[in-house]
Amino acid sequence: MKTFLRRIVLYIFALWSFFPLYWLLNTSLKTSKDALARPPTFIFKPILKNYIDVIKNNEVWGYFLDSLIVALGTTFFGLLIGIPAAYVLARFKFKGSADFGFWILSTRMTPPIAMLIPFFIMYLKLGILDTHIGLIIAHVGLNLSIIVWLMRGFYEEIPIEIEEASYVDGSSFFQTFYKIAVPLSLPGISAVGIITFLFSWNEFLFALVLGDSVVRTSPVGLYGFVGYQKIYWGQLSASASLLLIPVLFFVFLFQKPLIKGLTLGSFK
Repeated sequence: MKTFLRRIVLYIFALWSFFPLYWLLNTSLKTSKDALARPPTFIFKPILKNYIDVIKNNEVWGYFLDSLIVALGTTFFGLLIGIPAAYVLARFKFKGSADFGFWILSTRMTPPIAMLIPFFIMYLKLGILDTHIGLIIAHVGLNLSIIVWLMRGFYEEIPIEIEEASYVDGSSFFQTFYKIAVPLSLPGISAVGIITFLFSWNEFLFALVLGDSVVRTSPVGLYGFVGYQKIYWGQLSASASLLLIPVLFFVFLFQKPLIKGLTLGSFK
């Protein structure tokens, strides 16, 4: 009975979690009249006009391309900086190492909107406002603390004896890091990379303020369907559904590495 009740609770939670996706797809197949019907209509004649209009809209594909460039750039540079930093914090104890680690974590505690104005002023003076590289730098700054702290936990779970054996065989510090530590932490790197990609892909506030004109990511671009006197619910839902496909494909493709990486270190 206990197992049965637990499953019922999990099924209810799963239905509650998937309902927004169902509603999104439902609305994308409705006419404007059906989308605005009160009470909502669950039985209607589906149409594909919204998807056809979105596919023919080159601006939507531009949003997708900008999001892809920014998210991939954020993931690459975030891992490039965060992995060595996490390894050093996990393997070496030096004066102020604990304070340094907490300082990195504290950057995640700070409300993003508190950092937005300094970023905007700095970008304006440097001339990188509304550029891909500027948005990538901002997203790396937002996600670096997560990368460092998650990867630090992965490296702490790797037996140090393996690396000591590498030193005995004559490997240098950098050889041990790239040939031993990094390959052993690939599940963790995959998990952290996916999380970083998704955080960057879904980020709205910094993309709106630091971009929005030349560089307009998907979350900002979809807001364009919200007009002054009318919201184009059909096109908005269709665009959001299409832009979800790469993310879902990415997650399902790397599902096993993601689960393995997130559970790494859970058991001794």
